[in-house]
Amino acid sequence: MTDVPGADAATAGSTGTGSRETAARLRLVPRRPGLRARATAQLTDLGYAAGWSAVKALPEPLARGAFDAAGRWAAVREGRGVRQLRANLRVATGGRLDEAALDELTMRGMRSYARYWQEAFRLPRLSRERIVAETVSSGVEHMERARTDGRGLVFALPHSGNWDAAGVWLVDFLGGPFMTVAERLRPESLYRRFLEFRETLGMRVVPLTGGPRPSSAVLREWLEAGGWVCLLVDRDLGAGGVPVELFGRSATMPGGPALLAAQTGAVLHPAICRFTERGWAFDVRPEVPVDGPGRLRDRVATAMQGVADAFTAGIAERPEDWHVLGRIWDDVPPDPPGDGAAARSTSRTRAESP
Repeated sequence: MTDVPGADAATAGSTGTGSRETAARLRLVPRRPGLRARATAQLTDLGYAAGWSAVKALPEPLARGAFDAAGRWAAVREGRGVRQLRANLRVATGGRLDEAALDELTMRGMRSYARYWQEAFRLPRLSRERIVAETVSSGVEHMERARTDGRGLVFALPHSGNWDAAGVWLVDFLGGPFMTVAERLRPESLYRRFLEFRETLGMRVVPLTGGPRPSSAVLREWLEAGGWVCLLVDRDLGAGGVPVELFGRSATMPGGPALLAAQTGAVLHPAICRFTERGWAFDVRPEVPVDGPGRLRDRVATAMQGVADAFTAGIAERPEDWHVLGRIWDDVPPDPPGDGAAARSTSRTRAESP
């Protein structure tokens, strides 16, 4: 639910956020001290601030159109992130699509990704009432059960749809905040900007590093008190992830969600966010059990496979909303630069344009 560019929420492993392509751009900010590093960091922050203010000031139809056009342009340009998205979507669709159909799906994926950023910049201007009214939710009975029982709840989510909008819906459902984790960005002012943005939406954000206490300890206390936590976990950017099968291929995912649930007695639910034509969908899947006999390590691994299975089924329903411009599987590199793919996409773009 929290997702700052280039930062992945993490606990007991690592949990996810933003596109890896965006992460790479932000991490180009030099980590060494010096005038050039400080100047670059300041320019990065100022650039995001200016863009944020400009997009918020645009009328909604104009902002939608501009970002949609940007998504189309990026798809046609076929940068590395787009080619990685295309390769990932080939796996997610089981290799059933021909090249033209995969080009079209990739185009829709980039338009969906652009829509996420357009909405992220403009979300403070959207009323809570509108977001709640235009969100279609399923699996609410699982959340009602946890709330009735007074149990903590851990949501494990992929990078799909608009998790910020889903967060607004969830805050309304709970009547209060949930908690998530964000990795610190450089410059610190940029991290603070995104942190304050999420907090204005009603989220409570814990820094992965540099906080007064370890984030895992803060999350455990929150869950033990009956609080709810949201973590993005479809990419493992750290070391020591849990091996899983995702779309039939070997991958790793952070074990944090299952470990936290096992340690605190919270329930673990996969959840998938999607876009609808004008609004959002929030789909909560059945509980993945984490208790029982056996070693904790084995139970965590089994639970995270259950999460991966839920992701496989849920993402397949609308794969274009899965924003994965980074590498998921070691044996799935970016597609090579297109041989006519851009031309086909350009042709379709013109045909689809009003």
